[in-house]
Parts: sequence; C-alpha cells; structure tokens
Amino acid sequence: MPSRRRALIVIALLVLLAGVSLVVALAVGSISIPPGAVLQGLLGDAEAPGYAVVHNLRLPRALAAFACGGLLAVAGCLMQVLLRNPLADPYVLGISGGAGVGALVAILLGLSAFGINGLAFSGALAATFLVFGLAHGDGSWTQTRLLLTGVIVAAGCGALVALMLSLAPEHKLHGMLYWLMGDLSQATDARPPLLALAAALLLALPFARELNLLARGLATAQALGVAVVRLRRLVYVVASLATATAVTTAGSIGFVGLVVPHLVRLAVGNDQRLLLPASALAGGALLALADTLARTVAAPQQLPVGVLTALIGVPVFLFLLTRAPR
Repeated sequence: MPSRRRALIVIALLVLLAGVSLVVALAVGSISIPPGAVLQGLLGDAEAPGYAVVHNLRLPRALAAFACGGLLAVAGCLMQVLLRNPLADPYVLGISGGAGVGALVAILLGLSAFGINGLAFSGALAATFLVFGLAHGDGSWTQTRLLLTGVIVAAGCGALVALMLSLAPEHKLHGMLYWLMGDLSQATDARPPLLALAAALLLALPFARELNLLARGLATAQALGVAVVRLRRLVYVVASLATATAVTTAGSIGFVGLVVPHLVRLAVGNDQRLLLPASALAGGALLALADTLARTVAAPQQLPVGVLTALIGVPVFLFLLTRAPR
C-alpha cells in the first residue's frame, strides 16, 4: 500500500493538475489568451486581454466541467464501495436514464435551459427513488438486489429515450442527441455543481473510516460496529444526488466515474479519506481538459465531451485490466 507521504504528494500533484487544467480551459479557444492575461483577469484586472471572454464564457463552463467531473468521480468511488463491484459507476442504478427521459421531454416541449435542467434533475430523482423503493420492497437490501433493480430501471428509461428519439421532429434531434452524449455548452452557472461537490465531500468524508470497513465486506463492517444500514443509505443518497447534479448540468458523460477511481486507487491506495478528495481533483481535471479539447479540436464545431471521455476511458480501462487481471 502506498505510504501516506506518497499519497499526500500525489494529492499535491493533483491540486496542481487541477489548477493547470482550469488555466488551459480559460486560455485555449477560438480566441487564444495568454496564461498571464488569464491570471490578470482572474485577479480582477478588467483591462487584461480577453477579460470579458474569460469571465462571461469560459470561466463558468470550465468550473462547471471541473465540478461535474469531480461529482462523477466521487459518485463512482461511493458506488464501488456500496455495491462492492469494481465495475460500478455513477450511472449503474438508472440515474442517468431518468435524467435523460426528463431532459428529452423538456426538449420536446420546447422548454428553456432552466426547464430542461429542472426536468432532468426531477427525472434523476424519480429514478433514484424508484430504484430505492423497489430494492427495499420487502425490507431487505442486498448489493445484488439493488444492482438488478437499477439495471432494469435503466433499461426501461433507455426504451423511453429510444421511443422519444424515434418520434421527435428532425429539428430537435440534434439537441437531444448532444445532451445524451454530454454537452457543456449550456453550462452558464457553475454554482450548483460546485456546491453539490462540496456537499458530497463534506457528507462522505466524516464516514471515510466506516467506508473503509464496508469495502472489506458487510460482515466485517457489522462486526466492527459500523451502522451498515444507515451508512449504505447515506452512500446511496449522496452518490445519487451527486450523479443527478452532474447529469443535469452536463448530460451523460461516461467513463469518468468508472476509470478515475481506479487510476487514483493505484496512486493513493484504497483509504477513502484520501481516495475521495483525490478522485474529485482527478475527475475534475480530466473533464475540464476533455471539454477544452472538445471545443477546440474541430473548432468552430464543438464535439460532445462524452464522446471524448469514452475514447480516453476505453483504452485506459483496458490498460488497467492488463496491469491488474484480478
């Protein structure tokens, strides 16, 4: 297991990477702005070149991307502990599907961005409560029961999404598909995902020791005095709300919540006290850089950021499998 000193060095490097990713996101685009001018603008110098572009366009999007990446990574860590499954990710329990149904209904109705976000979040919460209620139908709850319930709800949401796409008028299909593939172009307010990320960490970190025990097995955690039922409910609620907020802000962005916890675990170990904040930093930096690439690689056309995270995540995850066959 990595030493605590090495883990702290890794976290310090991740803090640096997070800062660099935000500066790159603010400096790179159709209008290139020198990093020095970016820093001057962030310090309040309205005379700095590109001040309006940085503050009005790029800063909210970069912060929203960072927050959504952090939320997905934290939710992935929590889901992998909750389900004791290394393949668990934030979308495994149908939360993304519920948000997708709500967002597509809003787009079909011609609602504004506020309406799309509202219905997407409502759909995510509806899927969360549906899975939670069905998994506790007889008062019992096992990882397998919860996982199977989530898979079935996700399949049902997927069918509804496919039905709406097949019936949607042609002029609305582009926006619907972009939302489903992940799109941060409409992220004009970074405060909700940033607050959600801070809240998720503040709620989860006090229970990091119990999460470490829960990761070793249900019987072990109960024998060592962990209130397993309460802890699993807390993990489920925090992971679900984190995922719902990220999906509402950025659409469905795959592989961040699956790959980032595995990569960070290789560097800092499986101690949740270090793994959760390190994953938040790594996930935020990854999504901020991926979004920068998505809006610049084929400029002036913007690519769906979810496509890029998948293209990055697939080879990385296959590499991890070759390193750790177990």
